[in-house]
Amino acid sequence: MDIKLKKYSHSITTKIIVFMIMITCFTGVIKAFVDVEEVNGGDLGIVFEENYFLSQAYVRETESIVSNLTRLLGEYKSEEHILNGGSITEEELRAEEDPLFSDFMYQSKSYNPNASEAENYEKFKTEYADKIAKARDRLIKNDLREYHLLVQSLEEVEAPMYYASDGVNEYTNTSTARERFKTYPSYMMFEEYKRDIYPKEIIENEHFYWISERIDELDPEGHVVSIAFTKGFLDEKIEEWKENKVIIKAVFYRLLAFLTGFIFSFVYLVLVTGRKSFKDEELRMHAVDKLYVDLNILLGMGLLIIWVVMLDEFTSPNIEKMVIPITIPIAAAVFVLILSLVKHFKNGTFFRHTFIYRMFSRLFQFVKNVYDSGSVGVKTVLIVIGYPIVVVATFFIFPITLGLAAWIAFRRVKSFQAIKEGVEKIKDGDIHHTIDVGGKGEFARLAANINSITDGLNKAVDSELKSERLKTELITNVSHDIRTPLTSIITYVDLLKKEKLPLKAEEYVEVLDQKSKRLKILTDDLFEAAKASSGSIPVQLERIDIVSLITQGLGEVSDKIEDYDLAFKFNYPKEKVYVAADGKLLWRSIENVLSNIFKYALKGSRVYIDVEDLGSEVLLTFKNISAYELNISADELMERFKRGDESRTSQGSGLGLSIAESLIDIQKGKFTIQVDGDLFKSMITLPKYN
Repeated sequence: MDIKLKKYSHSITTKIIVFMIMITCFTGVIKAFVDVEEVNGGDLGIVFEENYFLSQAYVRETESIVSNLTRLLGEYKSEEHILNGGSITEEELRAEEDPLFSDFMYQSKSYNPNASEAENYEKFKTEYADKIAKARDRLIKNDLREYHLLVQSLEEVEAPMYYASDGVNEYTNTSTARERFKTYPSYMMFEEYKRDIYPKEIIENEHFYWISERIDELDPEGHVVSIAFTKGFLDEKIEEWKENKVIIKAVFYRLLAFLTGFIFSFVYLVLVTGRKSFKDEELRMHAVDKLYVDLNILLGMGLLIIWVVMLDEFTSPNIEKMVIPITIPIAAAVFVLILSLVKHFKNGTFFRHTFIYRMFSRLFQFVKNVYDSGSVGVKTVLIVIGYPIVVVATFFIFPITLGLAAWIAFRRVKSFQAIKEGVEKIKDGDIHHTIDVGGKGEFARLAANINSITDGLNKAVDSELKSERLKTELITNVSHDIRTPLTSIITYVDLLKKEKLPLKAEEYVEVLDQKSKRLKILTDDLFEAAKASSGSIPVQLERIDIVSLITQGLGEVSDKIEDYDLAFKFNYPKEKVYVAADGKLLWRSIENVLSNIFKYALKGSRVYIDVEDLGSEVLLTFKNISAYELNISADELMERFKRGDESRTSQGSGLGLSIAESLIDIQKGKFTIQVDGDLFKSMITLPKYN
């Protein structure tokens, strides 16, 4: 029995030797790939290439020249053609004109929103002629620079010989007549629809499509492209290709050998790691296995990144010398971590031995202990707050947490269902319904409490409605009562300003004037907010062209836009978009949003207005960058008297957005806001007019 066990045993020495073989083979694989990259640009396909004319190297010699020639003939033609603007496409010119046209729309007084786009564009071309000309000159200079770079690149080519022409312009590096190209041992001649290639086997080259695609970009009519290889040049390249093939072939066999050794040694270590023999069922853990699995993975990924960065730092030719000393230690560390992961997988602790699992396992145990010993209130808080936190934190194992929650809830699901159905009946108006779950316990007490709150619920609802009505009436009445004396104050302040007063008295009067007007604005906003929230404002829905409404409105506030140095960008569908709304109330809502932008937007920033057709609805979005740090949520900003600047140094009342929301609600729309850092978005959704 001892002899048999000894036969299948795997000593530490054997494992270390196999591990060293694996690291050596892995390093050999990496070194082989580096050698291929250095010798032949990473192309292992040369091993399977039959001759030079079927090689990637042959096509590569030709493709760059053909690419430059086709660009010259098809795109640039000649320097004169470029200077005349012939190389500029409509798309390129339009891309330069679009930003200028946007400036014209929002800054020029010549722009007429009621005119057609063609009419406005003609005015734009006249008014912005100088800027358009500069943009055109810039495109010409760019094309001219690219043209000279291509010509210079071709002038440096001594071999192979080339000739290209479109019937007017010619590019060649030889005085030899093109007809003599056929006397050379290899050539390619493309003339209109004809192709003459020698040797014929070149067409079978799997990379020949690189050249074909370039030629196909040209208009066949009148274009000629010819390439010819001299015998001396061809012999040199063939010899170079043969030498590279011999080298790469040797590297390829070396790569196969190292790859085979790596696979066998790695598979062996995967099978025996953690065990002394194949029959040994007990896994033996070591110090490195105490590292949590998730931290192990992060560490391994970090080492791989370091390896890539270090190899990238040592450029050719140093990389050939440095790849082995860099790869060996990092590969050894990474594979030690990988084998540790294999151990945990065999041991069934791959997930249980993670830092996240351990942390949440202890947290769950703590919560369970508190739950088991706590009151109903403690249990409810733990369930309502704790479970969503656990779900969010363990989203990658969500099915497990969901199953656990389902198992806990299943024990009392019948009682819960009875309470749920009873609450539904009470909610639907059956206030005399009695919930009966039977027995004793938490759900029984809950059912009894629900049965006893029906009367109290009716009283609470009536009391709340009365309280809300009284508050609205109070705000309305107080606002109305304040208006009369406030009007008198403003009138007398205006009279005082016309009198000759001492300098100090004038300063006091100026302060009174500012504060009284500020109070008037606040009173008006308060009165309007009360009316809007009460729903007493009459609404007359009609067909509204939302784009025209906003365009005209922006024209009315153009002075404010200039004062605050804001750039408005208005995006809308090409087709007309109509909404069902009350024109006055809708503009009042939009005006409140714009007023909010003027008060709180960062000066010199852009404001985006987007109109989107959502089918049955139309979405109007306003986006701006806030001048104040927004440390509050969107829900808080929608509250009355809540302002974006916590210091309350701006002139806002905090009612604008609340009024806008109420006005949109009574038009059967929806008003929402979003805060993303300093980006503030106001969104109005209205029913589309059909």
